[in-house]
Amino acid sequence: MDAQLKRGLLEVCVLTAIKKEDSYGYKIIKDISPYVEISESTLYPILKRLEASGCITEYTVEHNSRLRKYYKITESGMNKIHEFLEEWKNVMKAYGFIKEGYDE
Repeated sequence: MDAQLKRGLLEVCVLTAIKKEDSYGYKIIKDISPYVEISESTLYPILKRLEASGCITEYTVEHNSRLRKYYKITESGMNKIHEFLEEWKNVMKAYGFIKEGYDE
């Protein structure tokens, strides 16, 4: 898969995982892993980019005497999911065209 396409796809997967409920790194990986392969070394740069672009915010909560970072989706993050879904319709049209031409 093209690296740029995969990056965008992973960002939207992370936003979707956080959309369901505020979450933290390990849980985000656990929630996404059945659908897309993602590691900690991939996730944390994505979270930093999403925070820098205003798509998520972070806060800390004490858990077992340690601070755990939680991530919360913002309105901008919700908009990014919506934009992705709209754009994906066009991708699927192109996929159908390519598939149809390939199967001939």
